[in-house]
Amino acid sequence: MNMELIQVLWVDDEITRLQPHIHFLEEKGYAVHPCANGPDALDLVKEKPFDIVLLDENMPGMDGLAVLSEIKQIYPNLAVIMITKSEAETLMEEAIGAKIADYLIKPVNPNQILLSLKKNLDNSRLVAEKTTMDYQRSFQELNIDISRANDYEDWSAIYQKLCFWELEIDAMESSDLHEILNHQKSEANHMFSKYISSNYEDLVNGGSPLVMSHQMIEKLVLDKLSKDTTTLLVVIDNLRLDQWRVLQTHLSPFYKLQEEQICSSILPTATQYARNALFAGELPVNIKRLYPDLWKDDTDAGGKNLFEKELLAAQFSALERDISFSYHKINRQDQGNKLAAQLQNESDNDLCVVVYNFVDVISHAKTEMEIIKELASSDKAFRSLTATWFQNSPLFEIIKRAQSLGFTLMITTDHGTINVRQPSRILGDRESSTNIRYKTGKRLNSDDKNLYTVLNPEEIGLPKINLSSSFTFATEDKYLIYPSNYNHFVNFYRNTYQHGGVSLEEMLIPFAVLSPK
Repeated sequence: MNMELIQVLWVDDEITRLQPHIHFLEEKGYAVHPCANGPDALDLVKEKPFDIVLLDENMPGMDGLAVLSEIKQIYPNLAVIMITKSEAETLMEEAIGAKIADYLIKPVNPNQILLSLKKNLDNSRLVAEKTTMDYQRSFQELNIDISRANDYEDWSAIYQKLCFWELEIDAMESSDLHEILNHQKSEANHMFSKYISSNYEDLVNGGSPLVMSHQMIEKLVLDKLSKDTTTLLVVIDNLRLDQWRVLQTHLSPFYKLQEEQICSSILPTATQYARNALFAGELPVNIKRLYPDLWKDDTDAGGKNLFEKELLAAQFSALERDISFSYHKINRQDQGNKLAAQLQNESDNDLCVVVYNFVDVISHAKTEMEIIKELASSDKAFRSLTATWFQNSPLFEIIKRAQSLGFTLMITTDHGTINVRQPSRILGDRESSTNIRYKTGKRLNSDDKNLYTVLNPEEIGLPKINLSSSFTFATEDKYLIYPSNYNHFVNFYRNTYQHGGVSLEEMLIPFAVLSPK
């Protein structure tokens, strides 16, 4: 910002005594317009554009608070710094409630004024400069971490750092930094996909240092349940770590974060597999074996997640845990509103489970609807859209109601999602599945050597549709397209959010425990 262009209106009934302060600011490049009373100040505000106002609270006639109220009615976004002799708490609260930019107590010295001006006028520029320098320092360290990562905990730490920088850079209008970070994320996903392709069989069969989908209830939920209070477990379908970070800021007035960890979704990172595994406490191959009536294969007709309550009850029974619980799947706004209104009825339960599908709905709608494609055109826009939904959703009302009832809150998901950009041609028979981040069926074949193919699905805990079925998973930001009508589907799915494959965004998921404030 060019300091010579910054226009400051200073309103004080003793403005002539402040000439040394005004001269100091003018030497620093500010154009200061002195004014001795409120009515004249309002006339000046209407006549001339100002960047900021320094406003004395204690003036004869029209006092500072009255002037502030009038200014905010004319220009709601004009920054006003209140200056007063009084330290009365009620006065401060009234001024802050009127959305002042800062509050200074007399006597003030020129450097105090200068600091407040810089904080309010140059804040974005100063933060951007600091963020840029910090990311530049971290960039090389992250590159080294990515090249040296050799276990799942390393990848968890890398992904958390990448999410941190995504949110930091979001606050800046820097396309260059976004491009650099996106390139770094792409490289990280390339290396992560290689790691998963080489190690997933060991990870899913007990070698993972991260809690996986089928272990979450037993390892993360049950030991934290209390007979003294109800626990509200919210499973938000398709919630990524970066989206959880954004939602967390809206929860902070109501809940305090007690614990957070990164877990791993199983493959495929799809609701049918990961969420059924979460509720059953078993890998899909065992769900099909133990509870054949509660499992459907990809090629079966009908919904694939119709028995989550029954699977959860079966898990509690297998673990010999006497847990009183309720289960609610929210697909529509009226269902959410009803639960929020009746949440007090859950107070006698140990556990209230809520599955909320809205983020997944956004993801799928982006594929089908042009308006959603525009609203969620990038990860930054997707985060913003998720936050806007949450602030106005029945889920937020459910959580606020839970806080008033003293419920413990747990939030997690079944898997994340990724914006796909690279089509990959794959062949399969007519019985092969249709998901574009993974395929299962007979005679799957692709020339893309970077895909992750598992010839014997049972080795990674997945059931076979038939004896010769295999699984192929898309890696990085690829999506799998059959040859039939290839170009149409390439264009239809490009730059849409999908799940089912191998990426940091899909596999590394949050689990948080929060206590009511």
